Amino acid sequence: MFFGRSERFVLSPMETALTPTTVEQQDLFALDSPLYGDVRGERSIMAFPFFALTKIAHMKPLEYRTANITIEVRPSTKGVATIYDKEVVLYIASLMVAKIEAGEAVAQDFVFTANDFFRVTGSSSSSRSYDRLYEALERLQGTQIRTNIEAGGEGEDGWFSWLSEAKTKYARGKSGEKRLQSVRVRLCDWLYRAIIKDKRILTYHLHYFKLGPIERRLYELARSHCDGHTGFEVDIRDLCKQVGSHDTLPRFRHALKTIAEADSLPEYQLAIRSVVEIAPEPTSGAKAKTGRKPPPTVVVFSPRRRPAPGPAMLSSRVDAPAT
Repeated sequence: MFFGRSERFVLSPMETALTPTTVEQQDLFALDSPLYGDVRGERSIMAFPFFALTKIAHMKPLEYRTANITIEVRPSTKGVATIYDKEVVLYIASLMVAKIEAGEAVAQDFVFTANDFFRVTGSSSSSRSYDRLYEALERLQGTQIRTNIEAGGEGEDGWFSWLSEAKTKYARGKSGEKRLQSVRVRLCDWLYRAIIKDKRILTYHLHYFKLGPIERRLYELARSHCDGHTGFEVDIRDLCKQVGSHDTLPRFRHALKTIAEADSLPEYQLAIRSVVEIAPEPTSGAKAKTGRKPPPTVVVFSPRRRPAPGPAMLSSRVDAPAT
C-alpha cells in the first residue's frame, strides 16, 4: 500500500545538507543517491508514448498501436502517470546505470533523498515539490501498462506498474511533525530487464527538465531516432501518435510550428515542410477530380551542428582527464 499524505512532511537535516560525507555517515539506511553522473533513459521509454502529456490527472486510458507495437495504459484512481512523473523513472534509471558502470551489484530496490531528486531535475525544495513527488510516486505505482515490447529477450502477457513499491521513511520532530528522510521504490521487472540486459541506454540533456510536455516528447523521439549526425523525418500524423498527443492535427501542427520557430529543443532542430506530390495526367475520357487535398506534411529532425574545435578546444581535450 502506498504511504498516506494526510500530514505534511518537513525537510529534514539530512535533506538540507546532502554531501558525499553525510551520505557515508548515515547509518540509519543505505542511500543510492546522490546521482553524480548523467541523466539516462532506456530507449523504449524514449521512443514510445507511455505517459500522459499533462501536469494534472489524466483519467482516460492511453493506447498506441502500429503494425508491430501495442501499448495500453490504464489509469489508477489518481490518473495515468504523466510525462512529469516520468522524471522519477529517469532518475531511478540513472542511479541504476551509475551503479552498473561503477561495477556494483544492482537490485530493483532504490533508496534516495527527495532533495537529490529535486537537485537533478531542477526543482525547488518547496512543500509543493514534495506534494508533486508524492503524487508522482502514487501514479507510477497505480498506473497499469501492457505492451508487446520485449525486454531483456523476454516477452510478457499481463499488466505491470512502473513501481511495484513506493514508500517514504520519516522521523518525528520535537513538535510531532514528520521529517522526510528517504524515498524507497522498487522498479518494475520490465524496465529492470531492459536496462540490465538490453543496455539500450541514452543520455538526456539537462535542459530536458525545462521543456514543456510536447517538447519533451519531441526531444526524446529525436534522441532515440537520430543516429549521430544523421536526422530523420516522419509524417506529421504518425508523429502526433508517437508523441502521444490527443490534439486535433491542426492544433498539433500549430504547436509544432511554435516550437520550431522558438528553436527550443536542446541538441536538435525541428522543421516542418509540405511534400508536393505531382498528380498523374488524367487518362483520356476520365473526369478531372474537383477539389484539392492538402499536401502531406513531414516533420524533419536534425542534430545541431557543433562548431569545429579550435586550438583552445583541442588543447583542452588533450589536457582533460580520461572519463
